[in-house]
Amino acid sequence: MHCLDFLAGWFAGGLATAIGYPLDTIKVRIQTQQVYTGIWHCIKSTYQREKIHGFYKGMALPILSVSLCSSVCFGTYRNCLHYLCTLPHGSSEVKPSRFDVFVAGCSAGTAEAMVFAPIDLIKIRQQNQTHPHNTYYGPATVGLLSKAKYRGPIHCMMTVLNEEGICGLYRGITALWLRDIPCFGLYFLSYSIFTEWLTPQGQDSRGWSSKLLAGGWAGVTYWVLATPMDVMKSRMQMDGMGQRRYTGVLNCITKSFKREGIRVFFKGLTLNCLRAFPVNGVTFVTYETILELLKKTTLKE
Repeated sequence: MHCLDFLAGWFAGGLATAIGYPLDTIKVRIQTQQVYTGIWHCIKSTYQREKIHGFYKGMALPILSVSLCSSVCFGTYRNCLHYLCTLPHGSSEVKPSRFDVFVAGCSAGTAEAMVFAPIDLIKIRQQNQTHPHNTYYGPATVGLLSKAKYRGPIHCMMTVLNEEGICGLYRGITALWLRDIPCFGLYFLSYSIFTEWLTPQGQDSRGWSSKLLAGGWAGVTYWVLATPMDVMKSRMQMDGMGQRRYTGVLNCITKSFKREGIRVFFKGLTLNCLRAFPVNGVTFVTYETILELLKKTTLKE
């Protein structure tokens, strides 16, 4: 097993999370709350009510945990691709087929979702606490100071475990798998194709600008395809905070469509694409750069 891929993925995931988190908060609120008329209304309302802090709610855990998810994703992808090339050809140096890249990407999405599901649920529930900082005036207690449901990521996790059990942390996992398994396959396939197009003929090495552009467009491709199921996943994860509205993924899709029409499946698409390009560009540049440095360091030793 190639451990360097896991380590490089860890650093890449942490940096990408810090860059894209504010837009992710806005995206989640637009998808799960029907009080906003658009992106700018959500941004303005969040700032007026919670100031800069509101855009970074729940980020403490993701900075560490998304690094872990990124590590699992890239490590699984590269190791799976290595075995897919080695088994039929006897060498991992053989250029993988596009089908191999897609299968390795699907494997990465499967593994990543298992680690990511509880982390994402905790993040989304904290992001949707729209009252400022730790307290707010609850509607049922007008004039009385009421504490927030979740005081932090650890408290959120313990509350979910107490109220919903271990399965509560994996609420929405089916929608997450439906999103990530095929979309990660296409994500890595897109990156592979874009890097081929952007690499001058006859050259093996790719500059950081090619990696940045290829990673950016791969990220946009991912979110164009993933956003419909991402909306369903976010709604199912929020379902445990109050009265249960959905019995499953199909029920969530049906009710959301009846209530809001076809547009519901594209909520947050613009934000996802705006965030995806710089975040995924930086992710791949960081990953490839650190991986090269680690390999050089290992060879010297």
